[in-house]
Amino acid sequence: MLELLAPAGSMEAVAAAVQNGADAVYLGYGDFNARRNAKNFSEEEFAAAVSYCHVRGARVYLTLNTLLTDRELPRAAEFAARASAIGADAVLVQDMGVVRMLRQAAPDLPVHASTQMTIHNLDGVRMAADLGMSRVVLSRELSRAQIAYICERAPIEIEVFAHGALCMCYSGQCFLSSVIGGRSGNRGLCAQPCRLRYGWMDKADAYPLSLKDLSLAGHLRELRKMGVACVKLEGRMKRPEYVAVVTGIYSRAIKEDREPTAEELEQLRAAFSRQGFTQGYYLGEKGPDMFGVREEEKEPRELFAAARNTYQSGEAQRVPVTFYAMIRPGEPARVGVEDPQGRVVTVEGQVPEAARTRPLTAEAVETQLSRTGGTPYRCVKVRALVEEGLSLPLAALNALRRESLDKLTRLREQPPRRRQGEYRPGARYENRREPPVLTLSVRTAEQVTRELLDLGPAMVYLPLEELAAHPEKAQAPAGTGIGVILPRIVWDSELEQVEAQLARARELGVTDALIGNLGLLPAARRLGFTLRGDFGLEVYNSQAVKEYKRLGLASLTLSFELKFPQIRDISKSLDTELITYGRLPLMVMENCIIKNRTGQCGCQNTNILTDRKGARFPVVKAPGCRNELLNSQKLFLADKAADYRRLGLWAQRLLFTTENPRECVQVAQRYLAQSGWSPNEYTRGLYYRDVE
Repeated sequence: MLELLAPAGSMEAVAAAVQNGADAVYLGYGDFNARRNAKNFSEEEFAAAVSYCHVRGARVYLTLNTLLTDRELPRAAEFAARASAIGADAVLVQDMGVVRMLRQAAPDLPVHASTQMTIHNLDGVRMAADLGMSRVVLSRELSRAQIAYICERAPIEIEVFAHGALCMCYSGQCFLSSVIGGRSGNRGLCAQPCRLRYGWMDKADAYPLSLKDLSLAGHLRELRKMGVACVKLEGRMKRPEYVAVVTGIYSRAIKEDREPTAEELEQLRAAFSRQGFTQGYYLGEKGPDMFGVREEEKEPRELFAAARNTYQSGEAQRVPVTFYAMIRPGEPARVGVEDPQGRVVTVEGQVPEAARTRPLTAEAVETQLSRTGGTPYRCVKVRALVEEGLSLPLAALNALRRESLDKLTRLREQPPRRRQGEYRPGARYENRREPPVLTLSVRTAEQVTRELLDLGPAMVYLPLEELAAHPEKAQAPAGTGIGVILPRIVWDSELEQVEAQLARARELGVTDALIGNLGLLPAARRLGFTLRGDFGLEVYNSQAVKEYKRLGLASLTLSFELKFPQIRDISKSLDTELITYGRLPLMVMENCIIKNRTGQCGCQNTNILTDRKGARFPVVKAPGCRNELLNSQKLFLADKAADYRRLGLWAQRLLFTTENPRECVQVAQRYLAQSGWSPNEYTRGLYYRDVE
């Protein structure tokens, strides 16, 4: 049966989820999770939540799914080790450094790959399995065909989002909130600027980045038949009543092997929606119908009052138990109870007396032991051996029932026995002392000119599909390497073409591949490329660097959400590069907002999205007929060379996107101190300011 995983932003929401049939809840403990504005649990609250859930047969998953700095990792290790000892059933992660830390600090705690890891193809799932993970939460953009393909071949469990908010960008690849507002979604503090007004060219008069909420109600049986292990409900920031309504509807449908009724679908909409729901990605029906905004509506008081009643007035009696009773002359009365996991407890009471009038019967014993109302337990069977002619007060039987269930509760509360480890950061590597070499990445082949190559960059990265269309660009002067940039998003249905293009690039003599997603490492490795990590891998700490070194990478691009002092402090066991120029990528989108606007493809034209303040964000084509949103201002640091040369970098990279060939040369000349050019408008990015 599908596991139903519900959100819990508070202890009240835990009760709301569990009393309404959730098989598991996910919640934050401490500050290291993707909903830091939710009411995250203290250690005492977390322990209480685990106890509450385990007694009632529900699991608890800890969210540790943000990027962490080196200074934060020791404290996160303490949280993880404590959560493991308390009895958390699994931990969700994004950061590869956290994956490495968990092996040391909590080696027996199961690890799930958060959707923040942007795993969206079978190779990505297999990589997660190789890293020791037991489950992957797939990207929300996948179609039913892609999910089915992965489930059929996956070596570990697959979880999919079934209900709740949809991000416009692939989770884990969004930098909009951090770059324009200093609040990082990858650090758990997304300000949701995508929900604001934007428009084309000059008017911010629409909501082209605000998707309706997802709802796969109506496809639950299909998901189960595919082999999906778990469906997830979004909403840790939402109120307990919402959790109760949504969890209850999905739980009943799953357990009764049906889809929600029309009345239940209306209740889902009333609880929360953005002008209805969408199944667009799942059904492969992308387009403007997927978009909507939250409209002010009256609170559904009756619906929420009924929802509150489900978790504030009694127990749902979730756990089926079997009672055993033995009533024999001259021996204390014995009662035992067994839970679904085979745990058995026994208790003894008073010695029965000879009956004077009505002797005790097995039926009477069964009746008393079955009265489990007000507890988490539901009696499904009683096996009673009652010898004839004996008497025992019913109050004594009731006391034995209560005592046995209390004893069973204490047994179910006990955490599993797990190894405790110690997190050790390991040896530090000295920073390089020589200044970083210059690397360039381009968006189009025409940006790579002889004049640019004559400036002698150490490496020029071209998009794979651009090199496939312009094979002559594989040639470069001595001292300059040519590398290919792999798409950050490649579905399994697209992988064959990508591998063919990679094979052709290898034949042309290209040996370096810049990779921004875990699921693209195997394809490049199979063809013998030197593996270089791009910004999409989200390298935020020294442990992530070490983990990618273990996976065979030769270099890494550090996150542009880090400050310079944090970059300097990273122990660089691999060559590292940093983006020092260009329009930073803010979103990679499955839903083409250009086509949504005009009804036809227009990637080759200039497409500018304007926000309420008049900032103009270019929208460009990404591989696979996707969109990429770029920052309105260019990152410019040529006059800050003294700062970034002290960081121990192997390379600084100029990221060329909307520049024409002449501008590319001008920028490179400035960074080589051969000119005094500077852009009219620019930003220092996040390197000098705190990112929350």
